[in-house]
Amino acid sequence: MTDIAPIRLPKPPGTALINMAVAALIVTGLYFGREILVPVALAVLFSFVLAPFVIRLQSWRVPRTVSVLVTVFIGFSVMFSLGGLMVSQANRLAQELPGYQQTLRDKIQGLRGFATGGSGTLERASRVLRELDSELQNPAAGRSAIDGLRRQPLDKPIPVEIRQPDPGTLTTLVAIIQPLIQPLTTTGIVVIFVIFILLQRQDLRNRFIRLAGSHDMQRTTAALDDAGQRLSRLFLNQMIVNASFGLLIGIGLTFIGVPSAPLWGLVAAILRFVPYVGSAISAVFPLILAAAVGSGWGMLLMTVALFASLQVIASQVVEPLVYGRSSGLSPVAIVLSASFWTWLWGPIGLVLATPLTVCLVVVGRHVDRLQFFDVLLGNQPALTPPQLVYQRMLAGDPIEASQQAQTYLEDAPLETYYDSILLKGLRLAEADVRLGRLHADRLERILATVSEVVDDLETHEDRVPEEIEVVDARSELARLDGIVPVEDPAPLLAQWQAPGAVLCIPGAGKLDEAAALVLAQLLKRRGIGATAETADALSISRFFSLDVSQTQAFCICYVGQPSDAMVHYAVRRLVKKSKGSRIVVAMLGGTRDAPLSSTRDVTPAAGNFSHVVDTVSELAAGRSSSAALTALAAGVDAALERAGKV
Repeated sequence: MTDIAPIRLPKPPGTALINMAVAALIVTGLYFGREILVPVALAVLFSFVLAPFVIRLQSWRVPRTVSVLVTVFIGFSVMFSLGGLMVSQANRLAQELPGYQQTLRDKIQGLRGFATGGSGTLERASRVLRELDSELQNPAAGRSAIDGLRRQPLDKPIPVEIRQPDPGTLTTLVAIIQPLIQPLTTTGIVVIFVIFILLQRQDLRNRFIRLAGSHDMQRTTAALDDAGQRLSRLFLNQMIVNASFGLLIGIGLTFIGVPSAPLWGLVAAILRFVPYVGSAISAVFPLILAAAVGSGWGMLLMTVALFASLQVIASQVVEPLVYGRSSGLSPVAIVLSASFWTWLWGPIGLVLATPLTVCLVVVGRHVDRLQFFDVLLGNQPALTPPQLVYQRMLAGDPIEASQQAQTYLEDAPLETYYDSILLKGLRLAEADVRLGRLHADRLERILATVSEVVDDLETHEDRVPEEIEVVDARSELARLDGIVPVEDPAPLLAQWQAPGAVLCIPGAGKLDEAAALVLAQLLKRRGIGATAETADALSISRFFSLDVSQTQAFCICYVGQPSDAMVHYAVRRLVKKSKGSRIVVAMLGGTRDAPLSSTRDVTPAAGNFSHVVDTVSELAAGRSSSAALTALAAGVDAALERAGKV
């Protein structure tokens, strides 16, 4: 039966332009609506941070309204207290800065003298040139000054000074309050929204489910749970780690003697929300102060060591243990999102960049039309291992394909790699062949790549698996495993070990030839003398020239889904030429069984390489697969009886 390719309807014209126009409209709305959207985004952020505390208070039988009000009051009180501490420390530092200018100036002069070698030859030459230049320019300057005096009138103008009247109390009050109107308004809106979101959390969740589509509640609920848990965990972990980092910075700077150490600890904790560069930026001002305050360079070096050591410990030890994969963002996505949201909403957008991008990734993970967000911004691999090896086959790059194989083989045997990755890659290629997407040159490139990868893995030795410890030796399964004996593989017959004992013949094309190469290598690793033939082995010009003098079995390889007539035709030809040799039909497509029933000379084997290799190994040991299964079943039954009929 011939497979019919599905009909693909063309996309309506202008779809890409419409999507781009919608995206531009959304970005424009985000930019011009930032006065409203920024407080809402901040409120949502704070609600995710405070929600676990509200839930904990409710679990202690505290009413919801009281829990929300107490949590919001404590949370914002801590924030305002830290803000007041920062303002007081900044004012104190501003008063002390003039006393540090001379020390810093002397150090800069010392560095400049050290760099230029003190009063060296170049400095003396530069001084002489400056004096000579001033001497040459003085006469002209003097004449111009005399001419200017001659042109001045005899009567000098009377200076006039205009003074504004003293502002009244109301004007002074307005001047003080006006710069504070916008921050206070934003803070008030954020507090109100946080209280509203925490009080109406369940109602907002239900309305969002209704808006997103109540017909698919499973997917919507999964998206909400994923976003809520991921964001809450991310924010809390970030706050704990960054607060600890800032606290240690403040304590360390206090012991070192840097002025306003609590201020720099708070700045370090806040700026550490900025990915990658926040810690470095927070260290700039403390380093300048350490250089200005200390008489030598010891304070500066200790400050550098403090920031460097804490940053290494936090980024390389603490964050991998605490965060894990909680954010779900790739490093490139973090940098791009930080740049985009900073351009859109300024410094607040920089702080909100990571949580907003996490929301986009979660939405893309659960909404099919927005899946590109998860692909572009998520930290999941863009291609699965079979897709990657297939893409490398198409590109004709055996080097990267071999590197992928070597990485996979560090924890798995070779047969597992061939079954789990390479065979699935060949199946992807076969699906494109059925759709008419692969031409002859591409198939040649795929075959050449597989051939080089198989040749590179020829000398690979699998690791010996470590002994697995039984957790509960008293369990029935543990006792059964201890009772059932592990049989050694049956010895192979001598004639099956000779070269050419098994001919792996491609069934239909180049992909089947690639599968035959893999199968021949796996059979040789079992001690069977296997040889792989080319794709034209069953053609009239090549079939009668095959050397079958030592052949004990033929193995016909099909990666695709051949028709029954094609398989029967190949089997009939081999039966006439085999003179009693066994024929194994290896259906490696993975979607259907072999179209043959087991007979004395023909043995079907459907599935993967391991199953085909096991089937051929049973034949080489002088027993069929059915006999082996019968023996295995009898052994298990006997073990069960000895175990007390578990």
